[in-house]
Amino acid sequence: MMSLHPVVAAVTARIAARSHTTRRAYLDLIERARQKAPARSKLACGNLAHGFAAAREDKPSLREGSGVNVGIVTAYNDMLSAHEPLKHYPELIKMAARNLGASAQVAGGVPAMCDGVTQGRTGMELSLFSRDVIAQSTAIALSHEMFDAALMLGVCDKIVPGMLIGALRFGHLPVIFVPAGPMPSGIPNAEKARVRQAYAEGKATRAELLEAEAKSYHSAGTCTFYGTANSNQMLMEVMGLHMPGTAFVNPGTPLRDALTVAAAEQVCKVTALGSNYRPLGHTVDARALVNAMVGLAATGGSTNHAIHLVAIARAAGLIIDWDDLDELSQVTPLLARVYPNGQADVNHFQAAGGLGVVIRELLDAGLLYEDLLCVHGGNLRDQAEEPKLDGTRLIWQPAPAQSMDQSVLRGVAEPFDREGGLRCLRGNLGRAVVKISAVKPEHRALTAPAKVFESQDALLDAFKAGALTSDFVAVIRGQGPRANGMPELHKLTPTLGVLQDRGQRVALLTDGRMSGASGKVLAAIHVVPEALCDGPIAKLRDGDLIQIDAEHGVLAVHVDAAEWASRTAVVVDTAGNAEGLGRELFAGLRAQVSSAEEGALSFPLPGAHA
Repeated sequence: MMSLHPVVAAVTARIAARSHTTRRAYLDLIERARQKAPARSKLACGNLAHGFAAAREDKPSLREGSGVNVGIVTAYNDMLSAHEPLKHYPELIKMAARNLGASAQVAGGVPAMCDGVTQGRTGMELSLFSRDVIAQSTAIALSHEMFDAALMLGVCDKIVPGMLIGALRFGHLPVIFVPAGPMPSGIPNAEKARVRQAYAEGKATRAELLEAEAKSYHSAGTCTFYGTANSNQMLMEVMGLHMPGTAFVNPGTPLRDALTVAAAEQVCKVTALGSNYRPLGHTVDARALVNAMVGLAATGGSTNHAIHLVAIARAAGLIIDWDDLDELSQVTPLLARVYPNGQADVNHFQAAGGLGVVIRELLDAGLLYEDLLCVHGGNLRDQAEEPKLDGTRLIWQPAPAQSMDQSVLRGVAEPFDREGGLRCLRGNLGRAVVKISAVKPEHRALTAPAKVFESQDALLDAFKAGALTSDFVAVIRGQGPRANGMPELHKLTPTLGVLQDRGQRVALLTDGRMSGASGKVLAAIHVVPEALCDGPIAKLRDGDLIQIDAEHGVLAVHVDAAEWASRTAVVVDTAGNAEGLGRELFAGLRAQVSSAEEGALSFPLPGAHA
């Protein structure tokens, strides 16, 4: 391994210094909790009896307090393809725990909504806030003081970040994340995108579009593009929160079941009752957060994690920002081309060597921290191994010495790009995030007149009316967390892609989000301050000359200074976001949520409203 890259070391030191007070308070919090644990032995008899009343064969060990008890927090439901495989995990986990003289109980469930189902619909306005509800649900599940460790069963966009935020407040417990894996590959991503764009142009029927979508999303398991769900799994690997190589093993296979059993066995071995104690709050430190940002950049991961990682950090008493992510991305080579950052899917990526190759390459280049307190009992070097079945025995072997497919995965010596996937933009319009890796170099900068819309539907109506001609920057504002919960605007991608393919130069500027599947078109997203909070984006007018330069990190409007100073911000209309589909229940969250760069947290955490 090379010595640590100086930028990695500098960013880590800056995070540690910035977070000195909040991190110390957090470590004190979990130390106090550790000193009280295991708490169930101290519960009153009535409390304890309630806790084991339905435990059947595990009742004796729970009653006597003689062994480890594992809390299972699950995001199972059978509408989400990614979470349907979790149905049978609890029984596997309980069996594995009993074989070690331990026990396991389903401590609680968390909601798991699907952004794929709600894309472009009103329900998407609940999506980002569902992360915080999941965090609170995780806290409720673990609040019974019955557990020595926990397993988190979850996969998709807001579920893993929410579970991790909640679990970190119980950071004295060892915690392992247990995913379900991606569904087998469907139709090629290029064909799916072609049909979507054809439909947007009126050249494909709804039946043809539905057939293409059904062939893409066709069975149990995670969607196979490299969006937020699969980026979640990458993060858990580079942060040391998975059993090695767990991320992209398909569901319903003997290997997937063996990994679930192994996670249950391992979490029983790293509690405070044994000699190899590995609490979550000590695994997730500044080094782990830096690993997460480097991994995100190296693989061209989801822009949503520019928000989620900030919130996760806050939950561990750490304060990170987009400057940290930007600096790390600039020195991290892009090693993967997975849709929307390429045409391959995660199954192709896994076959080419997957995260084992990525982690080893980044470690050898001094871009990742090796000495994390990984849940599997070793360090991050072990995370670069691949799980295999030797008969019925689970073993780990080194990842391939080099990529098996250079079109999908490469080493540090010959990367796809000299820098990683995400950049921060700055200027007189505020700050924003751009996914540079998914945009071809010739489309990474644009200076063009603004076309301003107050909703994504207004832009789509303009497209259908033939009003989107010449070069322009589409401004969609009033989409921030306080305005309407910051929905993803992925519905715009096919339309803007059509215009770009016609030869127009187009870009998007918004205080909303784009999907983890966003790409192709230059998009400055997550703009802060948002329009509702008097952000400069609220002063833009049709025809204003806007500059978005992803290569040089510029986000600016070129308007006469006197005219700009005289303008008043548009009043963002939030009346239409107040009710329907349960939105009225989230009014309090919208009113107090922090900015996107502060993690869009709807409850206070150290540094969350800095």
